[in-house]
Amino acid sequence: MYTNSLQIYEFLEAKNLLQHSPKLWWPDAGTFKVVIGAVLTQNTTWKNVEKSLKNLELFLDLESFAALHVETLKEKIRPSGFYNQKAPRLLALANNIKAEFGTFEQFQKEVTREWLLSQLGIGQESADAILCYACYRDEMVVDSYTKRLLKSFGIEFKNYMQYKEFLESDIKEAFTCNDLNLIYARFHGMIVEYNKMTKL
Repeated sequence: MYTNSLQIYEFLEAKNLLQHSPKLWWPDAGTFKVVIGAVLTQNTTWKNVEKSLKNLELFLDLESFAALHVETLKEKIRPSGFYNQKAPRLLALANNIKAEFGTFEQFQKEVTREWLLSQLGIGQESADAILCYACYRDEMVVDSYTKRLLKSFGIEFKNYMQYKEFLESDIKEAFTCNDLNLIYARFHGMIVEYNKMTKL
């Protein structure tokens, strides 16, 4: 059985789960669209998020999005659920990014995990998703799929950071000279795809 994250990574990689996915797995990595998607995907399926993102296709950059009226945004993200909560939080986040960093590009370079966690509606999973997929940072995302997969191998922890440290530790050692952001992004993507395939 698998006892460390490198063994799990290699087990998943052998299954060629990402052959039809973008390089970093998450669609449109490196764009503000990832920030929107990371919030919209809370408590819903990605299929519903895609409907909302399609409704927002003319407003997927920071400037256009931040200028949206909250009622307009609520209507556009309705398919993602919890739109009365998500719309004001997303607009606050977009405007805070503008106020703090000026541009999305500057946000990508300078934002910290602590700053993201201080934003209303951004928890550890959302923060890491934004850092990994929107900002190309070396951060592993832990979600319910991750916990489910590890549990199937008899591995369980008490909190988010313990899961994160377990997943990152052996990967860091094994891929010291490689692009860790790419490894973490694809590792998380493989976990999600494996769960969908096996219905864990």
